[in-house]
Amino acid sequence: MPILRLNAGPEGLRLHGSPASARSALATAACGTGPMIIMVHGFKYDPDAVRFSPHTSIFAHAKHPDRDGDVQWLRHLGFGAGNPDEGLAVAFGWRARGNLWRAVRSAHAAGRHIAEVIADLHRRAPQRPIHVITHSMGSEIIFEALQTLPAHSVQRIITLTGASYASRAQQAMTTAAGHTAELINITSRENDLFDFAFERLIPAPHPKDRAMSAGLTLSNAVTVQLDCLRTLSLLAGFGGHIAPPQRRVCHWSGYTRPGVMRFYAHALRRPDAVPLEALRLVLPATTAPRWSRIFARPTLSLPLPSAHKTAS
Repeated sequence: MPILRLNAGPEGLRLHGSPASARSALATAACGTGPMIIMVHGFKYDPDAVRFSPHTSIFAHAKHPDRDGDVQWLRHLGFGAGNPDEGLAVAFGWRARGNLWRAVRSAHAAGRHIAEVIADLHRRAPQRPIHVITHSMGSEIIFEALQTLPAHSVQRIITLTGASYASRAQQAMTTAAGHTAELINITSRENDLFDFAFERLIPAPHPKDRAMSAGLTLSNAVTVQLDCLRTLSLLAGFGGHIAPPQRRVCHWSGYTRPGVMRFYAHALRRPDAVPLEALRLVLPATTAPRWSRIFARPTLSLPLPSAHKTAS
């Protein structure tokens, strides 16, 4: 399986677990065929801390024996099956531990490093599409990278419950690189508590700004609400056979829900089969209001007792 493990930190860009040159590794990795898919984790991971490293959990080849809840992105995104055109996986690690403010600063610095990675890969293999999939605060990394990249550097971006403001996403997607890219904004009312905390702790760029989960008004972006049963039904027509939500609050359902990672793989590897305009035409134009899932009435799974049984 072609996989390049990179880490960004104060010392710059480097290979994970190797003293070899990251630049030389990029030159070798650009050779080959198939798409190049860059994976970016979110808050609370640190590639330099064994216990919190994404390379031994979500970016690992197999499940960690002590982390049964981890979902291995590589396998679900179509890597490791032996297909000669499965492409290149880039597992991008960054220091996302500490408080939220420190993580935001670290994400912006990591964004400048990932921009170098994308620019290098695109320059060496302009015929190979580059896609990016991020979780949580990983959205800040790709939005920072878009600020300096030239047009056509990235083809498609999927953000899973992105920890970014809507204005930040919209500004990034109108840069030179953003304007020629497509954004699938994955959200869910399961993430409302985390969006609320983000808005209370991180100052908004503009008054009345909201987290990007509220939706985006862009011609090159579409918002997909994963806890909307109508949306899930419609996604089946695009190869998305995704299990319905089971929780009221969950920050990780964007990649742990059965079937959802396979849909992302389909959307990244076959963009023509999941066209953005077609998604926009059929999916709900607006998302459900915040807290609508947390405070929804519970659905009874068992019938109510009959009157005569209650009386007895």
